Amino acid sequence: MTLHNKKMQYRLPAEWEKHEATWIGWPHNKEDWPGKFTPIIWVYCEIVKKISEGEKVRIIVESVKHKKKAIRALLDSDADLFNVEFFILKTNRGWTRDSGPIFVKSRASGEIILVNFKFNAWAKYDNYKKDAHLPGFISQKMKLKIIRPIHKNSHVVLEGGSIDSNGDGVLLTTEECLLDPKIQVRNKGFSKVDYEKVLQNYLGIKKVIWLGRGIAGDDTHGHVDDLCRFVSKDKVVLVQEENTKDDNYKSLKENKERLESVILPDGSKLEVIDLPMPSPVVFRGQRLPASYANFYISNSYVLVPTFNDVKDKATLGILTEIFNDRKVVGIHAVDLVWGLGTLHCLTHEQPSID
Repeated sequence: MTLHNKKMQYRLPAEWEKHEATWIGWPHNKEDWPGKFTPIIWVYCEIVKKISEGEKVRIIVESVKHKKKAIRALLDSDADLFNVEFFILKTNRGWTRDSGPIFVKSRASGEIILVNFKFNAWAKYDNYKKDAHLPGFISQKMKLKIIRPIHKNSHVVLEGGSIDSNGDGVLLTTEECLLDPKIQVRNKGFSKVDYEKVLQNYLGIKKVIWLGRGIAGDDTHGHVDDLCRFVSKDKVVLVQEENTKDDNYKSLKENKERLESVILPDGSKLEVIDLPMPSPVVFRGQRLPASYANFYISNSYVLVPTFNDVKDKATLGILTEIFNDRKVVGIHAVDLVWGLGTLHCLTHEQPSID
């Protein structure tokens, strides 16, 4: 559905637009990676090293002691701390894509404004009360205005990983995540019309592209950032599965059919580029949400999760052709995905002021 509102005040930038900084939470909750916590620190060091070449990296730590440990690890990894800033705030987890605010721009002034959607740990976990303070904390530290989305007299629940923007008023999301009436219900009784109104009013969205199901193993129940991502205003990459017996095969094909019929607000067709899926990653009998779509676009790099898979190289090649203005690099994510998320889930961009 295409929405029109002459009074739209905000615009949700695309991830490839210039960042002032990237926010991440330094790992501390060993329950997120049971039995695999030690190597996670070094994966974070690689992420910080790459991102900090082109923008500030703002790292949330638990305490002064936690900060010292992070600095030691970064220095051991030969990271340059010139572009790294630390902020002390106790959190439950480090998935800042979802617990952090969504940064929008005022159409009138170009200033950055924080949209503080409610975070309830994907309507699945109980320990999220500390994480819910992150938007207000960032607002205070950065001296940025913050708004709370209200609809039907309630504070709207929405995670950053459940949406993806082209920067021009078009947004991707999934029915599985936002509309399932029984499993991990974010906003009870909300319809597509309700969500579209919220996305219009607070993120400046003119058109919502509704996909069906997300990928197998995703404990968020259908986040779009493991499935399909904008790579330009009129182009997306969508993961596809070649194995007809795989759990993802049918739903990914169905999502492709939906995308191929999309007409953008300017009347043009949406271009759809296939990304492969890695072979299933299973640990302790659990299928994990391994997906190449969970890449992160920073100012200097596109960081792509890799899985010691034969398709790693082909995926990096596809994304290198698309992002010819940035370096595309793989970040080893076999251990990282045991936390049920990878690079995009851990990071949150703060756009530059116009």
